[in-house]
Parts: sequence; C-alpha cells; structure tokens
Amino acid sequence: MLKSFISNATLQTPPTVRRNASLNSHTRTALPSPPTSAYVHLPFCRKRCHYCDFPIIALGTRAAAEDPNDPRITDYVHLIRREIQATRDPSPADPPLQTVYFGGGTPSLVPPSLVQSIVDALRAKFGVCADVEMSIEMDPGTFDAGQMRELVGVVGVNRVSLGVQAFQDEILRGCGRGHGVREVFEALEIVRGCGGLGNWSLDLISSLPYQTLEMWEESLRLAVEAQPTHVSVYDLQVEQGTKFGALYTPGEFPLPSDAQSAEFYTMASKVLTGAGYEHYEISSYCKDGYQSKHNQTYWENKPFYGFGLGAASYMGGVRFSRPRKMREYMGFVQDLENGLLLDHNHKESIDYKDIAMDVVMLSLRTARGLDVKSYKESFGETLIVSLCEKFKPYVESGHVIALDEERRTLSADEFSSLLSNAEKLVKVEGVAFIRLSDPEGFLLSNELISMAFEVVSP
Repeated sequence: MLKSFISNATLQTPPTVRRNASLNSHTRTALPSPPTSAYVHLPFCRKRCHYCDFPIIALGTRAAAEDPNDPRITDYVHLIRREIQATRDPSPADPPLQTVYFGGGTPSLVPPSLVQSIVDALRAKFGVCADVEMSIEMDPGTFDAGQMRELVGVVGVNRVSLGVQAFQDEILRGCGRGHGVREVFEALEIVRGCGGLGNWSLDLISSLPYQTLEMWEESLRLAVEAQPTHVSVYDLQVEQGTKFGALYTPGEFPLPSDAQSAEFYTMASKVLTGAGYEHYEISSYCKDGYQSKHNQTYWENKPFYGFGLGAASYMGGVRFSRPRKMREYMGFVQDLENGLLLDHNHKESIDYKDIAMDVVMLSLRTARGLDVKSYKESFGETLIVSLCEKFKPYVESGHVIALDEERRTLSADEFSSLLSNAEKLVKVEGVAFIRLSDPEGFLLSNELISMAFEVVSP
C-alpha cells in the first residue's frame, strides 16, 4: 500500500458503520449534503505489485488482459452496474455528480466501451454535470493511442492519473511492476499527444527498496520535464500480507531509514515547488488551477459514493466499505437488490467524535489547513481551544502555523497572547486557520494528528 505521511486509513474503513455517541452538547454539525462524487473500483491488474494490498483481480498474461470479452471483466462491470442501479434513488433536488473517479487496480485494462457502460449507469441514476471531472488511473503498457482517444473523446474522461512510480528499470522490476522505463516514455507520449486531454497527473513512489537519493532526484527531474499538470508523491508503506511485508522490515536496508525517507520527502517538496507546482496537499502538487477536485472531496470531508470491490462510501455522516473478496461482494450486491442491507444513506445516530477527528486529520493534510471558525461552530469552542493549546509548542517550533483571516502567519508570541486572554474559555477569534508547515510539519504529521486525536477523543 502507498501512503503519505498522514494515514489514509479514514478513507479505507472496514466493512462496518460508525454509529452512536455524540461529541458534546455543543455539537451543531448538520448532516452532510448529498454526495456529488463517485469512486468506482476497477480491480484488474496483470499481476500484483510487491507493495500492494488493495483488492485486485490478477488477469495474468498480456493476451488475457487485452481480451475485451474476458468474462472476469464483463461480469464484474455488470455487477458494478447492478450495484449502482440498486443504490437508493437520490432526491429530485439533489445535484448531479461533479466528479467521477475510476481507480484500481489498473482501470486502463478495462475496455473503454465497458467504462462507458458504467458512466451510463451513473448518469441514469444520479445525473452527471456537463463539466464533470472524470478521472481514470492508467498504467504504462496497458493502453494505446486508440484507447486513449476513445476514453477522452467518447467516454468523456478529462483527467488521467498515470502510475509511473519510478524512472529506473531496476526499481520497477524490484517492485513487481508490469512495465519498464520504455513503456513509461511511450505512455507519456500517448497522454501528451491526446487532443482534448489537458489535465493529467504523474504518480511517483519514494522510499522504495534500494532507491537512492540520486535515483529519486532523477525521477523528480524527469517528472518535471514531462510537464504534467499534477504530480502525486507517495511514501511506501510496507503492509503485512504483501511480498514486501515478507521480505523487508521498515527502516532497515534495503529500505531507507526514517531520516532518509524524510530526505526523499524534503527533496520532492523542494524540486516540485521550485518547478512551479503548488504543494496543496501532503502528497499532491499541481500547476495553478489543477487541483484534483475528486480528492478534495475526501480532504474536505464531503460525502461520496463508492462502488465496487472494497470501495468505501461516506454518506449521511457514516463511512462504509464493501467486502474485499469477490464472493462476498457478489452477495453484498444481491442483498442490496433484495433490500436486505441497512440504508447507509440515512442514519439517525451519528458519531460526531469520528467526524471531528476526520475533519482534523483531513484538513491538516492540506495547505489550507483546519478552518478554526468552522470547526468551532461545528464542534464547540472548548474543543478548538484545547487543540490550539495542544499545538502551542509546535507553533513555537515552527511545525504548526497559525494564520489570521487574511492568511497572515501569526508569530508564536501573537498566538500565545490569543490563548492567554481568557476568562472561562480562551478566545481564539484571531486564529482563522491552523496548518502544518512544509515540509517540517508534514514530516511530523502522524505525531501531530495523534496529539489532536487525544484532544478530540480522550
């Protein structure tokens, strides 16, 4: 699995629902608005990469992977369409989908006509707005120019996330990737040459086995030279049950030490921001105006639909993940069609502690940071004051930055003064946002988020 320094676990919750409890008597959070984003999981890969613990279906040989009539693909797409159709109808007043994201797996192994059939099902069920951001993950060596043109010109894909991961053959082989550097440059040529596609992301992984700083610098340089509108940089997380989990111990050679991983991260921030990319989220960089609208749905803790094997949804203040095994997922869809599942779109009892923690964690992933006024209105003044007090030493050390309404950075003395002017409760009207510094604060994000959790859910 790939993770940035802040865990993505909140987006991959187990197949249960969160319920019960309330934060306190001052909690005034309204139920979320209807989802306007949909994630569709297309789990097909030629083989499993050595770091991957996502739910996938390995197709095997190139010939099998390119068979447009492979029943493993066609049957699964039919199952996805059934799930979409069996999902609760939206209200007539609900807005149409504004983002659709096809993730995997390797979605570019699915024939464009089948991707189109899923889009048709989404449009029929929820509506799709005219300026929808429609993204698809693609791996080098799994598509040609004709497929690219069909995805863009017929299906309506207008954003591509290209899984390059590295620019060294030995690193790619060591990860079990199904492509080499030659396929990377071929894919780059296809993506850049596709008329109508002006928005695409290039994905890289740091802290891989035997990866050196020199290799990483080369990958960053070549990524910049490719001129994507967006770059995602993920730090390797070694998961149990993967091949890497059996072979390697985090922090021990051939994996980098924690200090070396920090150097990778710092180098990425320096190189990419120096090339004109905005570091707008802990693992995401973009040219002006090219933030991922779909991913911002997650980071802003907005509701979203999820469809497919292992996919997570967030609706009505409740997170829910589908089964990760095909047999169980088939049963899930059947139960959904038969009306045997709980309606996860409407819950009377919401766990506001979970929501409060999610808002903190997801907000601190971003350069914008935590909106103090909004958080105080939703969860009470006592909680936001406690968070500010918890972060005070890190404002002094420069790992946490406090900003006013005009996003002017407050000095440590100004921040301390605001916290000291209290009668019953400390007033923090002068603090409008709290964010982590780049890169020092982001590198300590796990620790800082854990501290925040201690405040929110003691």
